[in-house]
Amino acid sequence: MAETKKGTTKEIAKAESEEVKTASETEIKEPVKKTAARKTTAKKDAAAKKPAVKRVAAKKETAAKKETEVKKAPVRRTVKKAEVTETVTFQFNDRSYTPADLMQSCKDVWKYDLDGKEEDLKSIELYVKPQENRAYFVINGDITGNFPI
Repeated sequence: MAETKKGTTKEIAKAESEEVKTASETEIKEPVKKTAARKTTAKKDAAAKKPAVKRVAAKKETAAKKETEVKKAPVRRTVKKAEVTETVTFQFNDRSYTPADLMQSCKDVWKYDLDGKEEDLKSIELYVKPQENRAYFVINGDITGNFPI
């Protein structure tokens, strides 16, 4: 840009717009002023822009480096929670039953009274009626029955 351009303002504007188009992507573009003093200010602006471009490019490079760095997740310390033991017991008429006891009784009815195989068991639904001293069951969705408790 050391050359001085001669010609009309339209030719100068056209030549400068071509320079802006060919300029690199990192260069900051400002609107071109339509004054007679544009030649001298354009040279000063271009000279002033060059160091800024280098700083912007350097900032972009550092930003790219920061993005590529692997961020480590913060270390979380887990606190072991004490396991809660849960027990359900049914008490009535001076008797005490757990759900496991009632399930085992139902499986025994299936195995010994209904002559079924334990491998054939897919589901057991158990209903307890303490006022009747009975437990009602539905095995595999279609076999029903009851047994005393």
